[in-house]
Order: sequence, then C-alpha cells, then structure tokens
Amino acid sequence: MKYLSVVLLALMLLQGCKGGTDLNDQDLLELKAMMVGSFSSAEQAARDTNYFDIRLEMVEIWPEEPEADWLYVEQAAAWSLEQPYRQRVYRLSRSGSGELLSAVYTLASPLRFAGAYRDLALLENLTPDSLTEREGCAILLQRKGEVFVGSTIEDRCKSSLRGASYATSEVKISRAELQSWDRGFNATGEQVWGAELGPYIFKKFIQ
Repeated sequence: MKYLSVVLLALMLLQGCKGGTDLNDQDLLELKAMMVGSFSSAEQAARDTNYFDIRLEMVEIWPEEPEADWLYVEQAAAWSLEQPYRQRVYRLSRSGSGELLSAVYTLASPLRFAGAYRDLALLENLTPDSLTEREGCAILLQRKGEVFVGSTIEDRCKSSLRGASYATSEVKISRAELQSWDRGFNATGEQVWGAELGPYIFKKFIQ
C-alpha cells in the first residue's frame, strides 16, 4: 500500500508540471488568495500556553512564471520577527489527478532574505533554479466546501530535526484562517517535535 502511495505521488508530481497555470482554474486562484497575506497565532497563544505567538507571512513572487504560482513564506516568533526560524518558497499547481499541489522549496542562506515579504527587492537575485525542493514534502490539497484541506503523504518527508526521521504536515485553509500542524517523528513513530494537542491556528489580518 505504501509503495502504491509513492507511485501515485510521483505520477501526480510529473503530471502537475506538464502544463502552465490555468488562469481559469478558480480553485487554484482562490487557494492562492487565501494563502497570501499576514497571519498570527496570537489569539490561540493567549488562550492556550501550549502554543506560541507565531507570525506567518506569505507573498506572491514571480507572477510572470507560466508553469505555477510561487509564494515566498516566512515564519517567526512574535518577539523575534527579524530572525525568522523558517523561510520557504511554495509552488502551487494542479496535479494530474485533479488535486492541488503545494511543493516546498528551501533557500540557500535564507536569512539574507529576511523581511522580503515587506520588500520584494530583497528577492531580486532569487531564481527558481536556485531553490532546493524538499522531496516527499509536497502537500496535496482538496477543496471541501469553502475550505482547502491537505497533508503530506505518510512518512515520505524526511527530516533529521531534533532526532526526527520524518515529518508530517496537515493544513486547513479558509478565507479567515490557516491551520497548520507540523510534526516530527523518529524511526519508531514517536513524536519528537511539533505541537502535540492539535494544529496552530493562524488568523488572517484582513485589510
């Protein structure tokens, strides 16, 4: 069963890269609109000390790229906004099986781009071919009414952070909030990092 899941994921990744972004793909356009913006988990942190006040920023980059939509992403603790602990680039596209696909990329020396969500000029020397894809870490999403839900596949997203063997990500995205549950597990399936009780709930700042 696990082998079948891997094969299906590989096929979706290959098929999802074939064509350009369909400007009439309403689901893809809505997903991007929901993800772009400023988010905060301050409300959750205020009512539950198991969670920290984290800020999440996502902005669109490379709008001229024909094959997908690209987002630059920063996550930082509210008390250390100038030192984000996670910086990524997401590539949004439609998979061949009809699901929406958010591939995850890392950046070399990422702190030199800190604050780029406020000043895109900081990214002027960043190009898609300079990114490194986190293989197996793509999130497959489906529309469920007014929200999009998705996750990584089984244990395919390898991670060595804090003794982990692999990581998982589960997301639920709506117009008003983004729920994200990232966890790391060791080789025996024991959780070694990440929230234990449930996802982080990021409220979107509505302009």
